[in-house]
Formats: sequence, structure tokens, C-alpha cells
Amino acid sequence: MRIGELADRTGVSVRALRYYEERGVLTPERTRSGYRIFRETDVRTVQHVQTLLAAGLGLDVIGEILSCLNGETLLLDDCRERLGRERQRMTDEIERISAARSMLDSLLAVAAGERAAGHP
Repeated sequence: MRIGELADRTGVSVRALRYYEERGVLTPERTRSGYRIFRETDVRTVQHVQTLLAAGLGLDVIGEILSCLNGETLLLDDCRERLGRERQRMTDEIERISAARSMLDSLLAVAAGERAAGHP
């Protein structure tokens, strides 16, 4: 499929797809005239990239993670270690966000209590 179709199917702009290619996350084949030809599996790859970007990972790390998903490399120690580090980073970030949310909940409860008691 050409880049426009991949963009339509994934909801990702053509510009972003070109950037993913530039960063080595996507590796389309090229026709003799230079058109990019993407595989069906690239749809899922782009979906993975979008999910991992939303989780706060950079394209360099995403490229490493995606290489771990291809074939047997998932079993390599460095892939396991890399995936473990990223998982721990996400867990730490979730805990920080959760603590901040709890603090806001407490402040909102205090503010609601003051309002109910007649304090502005």
C-alpha cells in the first residue's frame, strides 16, 4: 500500500509517517520510481508506535522495542532488560500521576467542605 492509504488506515499524517521512516521505525520498500510501498503489518506497527508515543516513549526507544517484537529477538537479554526498564519507568510515572491525583482529590474535598460550611 502507498503512504496515503497507510495514513488513512491509521489516522496518522503522511508527514508523521515520513518522519517515522526517517527515524528508522518504518522501513517501506521503494518502487523504481521511488514510491514507498508499505506492508499490511505496517498498519499494526504504526498503531504500536502511536500507543508507545502516547505513553511518553521517544522514537529511539520505540525503535528498539519494535525490533524486540520482530521474530526471535524478544528472547534476547538486552530486549528483556530494555522492556523491563521501560515498564518500570511507566510504573513509576503512573505512581507519580496517581499521587498527584490523590493530592488534588484531597484539595477538592477540602474546598468542597469549606464551601458546604459557608466559607467562600
